[in-house]
Amino acid sequence: MTSSAVSLSMPTVPRRRRTPEDVSAAAPVSGPKKVLLAAPRGYCAGVDRAVIAVEKALEHYGPPVYVRKQIVHNVHVVSSLEEKGAIFVDETDEVPEGALVIFSAHGVSPAVVQSAEERGLRTIDATCPLVTKVHKEAVRFANDDFDILLIGHDGHEEVEGTAGEAPEHIQIINGPHEVDQVTVRDPEKVIWLSQTTLSVDETMETVRLLKERFPTLQDPPSDDICYATTNRQVAIKKISPQADLVIVVGSANSSNSVRLVEVALEYGAKASYRVDFANEVDETWFEGVSTVGVTSGASVPEVLVKDVLRLLADYGYGTVEEVVTAEEDLLFSLPKELRATLKEAGDVSRALGGRRSRS
Repeated sequence: MTSSAVSLSMPTVPRRRRTPEDVSAAAPVSGPKKVLLAAPRGYCAGVDRAVIAVEKALEHYGPPVYVRKQIVHNVHVVSSLEEKGAIFVDETDEVPEGALVIFSAHGVSPAVVQSAEERGLRTIDATCPLVTKVHKEAVRFANDDFDILLIGHDGHEEVEGTAGEAPEHIQIINGPHEVDQVTVRDPEKVIWLSQTTLSVDETMETVRLLKERFPTLQDPPSDDICYATTNRQVAIKKISPQADLVIVVGSANSSNSVRLVEVALEYGAKASYRVDFANEVDETWFEGVSTVGVTSGASVPEVLVKDVLRLLADYGYGTVEEVVTAEEDLLFSLPKELRATLKEAGDVSRALGGRRSRS
C-alpha cells in the first residue's frame, strides 16, 4: 500500500533510549507480549486519490505544482511531496498568476474557486468525493431554505469549505456543549450535517441533544461521517479493552487520528498516545505493558506503521495479531481535470485511488 511519495525513511532524531532490559526491570510484564494491529487502518480511498493527483501532476506538468493547504493532514506525506517539487500555500493569492494549483482533499468553498479563477489559475480539484457529497447536501438544503446545523470543528479546512457553500444558512456546532446556544428560524425546517472525520459517538450525542431541542430535526440523506473514519474507530473499539497501551500513528492536525486516541481511551485502553513517527514513541510507555494496540489515521502511509512495529519488536513485542473488523475496497477516479491530461498522454497507470490500487 506504500507509494513512491511516502517511501522515505522516518526522520532521525538523536536520543538515548533505555534498553529493553532496563524497561523490563523497571516494571516487569506478566504474560506474553504481543501487538494487536487494527484493520482497517491508514490510507483511505480519498487520501490515496489526492496523493496520486499531486504525484501525477508533478510527473506530467513538472514542478512546481502548487497545493492549497496540506493535500492531506500528514507531516510525512507533505514533506515527501515537497521534495518532489510540490509547494504548499495557505491561499490562492500566494500562487503566481496562471500557475497550476491543486485543492486539497478537505475541499474548498466557492469563494476559493472564484479567487483562483480571477487569478487565471489552472486548477485540479482533489476534494474527497465524500466531502463533495456533504457540499452538495449543504447547497441542496440551503436552496430549500433550511437552517443547516453543521457539526464539526470550527476552523478545520473541511468545515470552512462546507460552510462556505451557504454561509447564511449554516451554523457550526463544535460538540454537545454548544447545543444550548443554537437558534433557528423555523424548527420545522432544520437539518444537521457533519464533518466527515468526527468521533461517531460524540457526533450522535450532539444529534441526540439537538433532537431534544428540535424534535423535527432532519437527518442527512446518508451518513456524512465517512466509511474510513467509522471503520477505524470500530477497529480500535474492539482492540482497546484488551490493550494496556494503544499507539495511534497520525499527525496532530489529523482530526480522525486525534479521535482514535480519544476512542481508545473511552473504550478501555489503559493508555493511548499519538505519534507521527516511531522515534516519538517513549519506551517508558512499555513499562508493565503486555498488549499494545496499534492503528493509524486515514491519511497515514503504511510505511510509518511498519516503523512502529519494528520498534515494538525490538522491545519484545514481536508477535503481531491483526484484528480485522471490515474489508475496504472502495476506489475513486482521479480528478476529471487530471484524467483528461493522463488520457491525452496515454498514461493508464494508477487511474484510481484506493486500497486495492496501492497494494
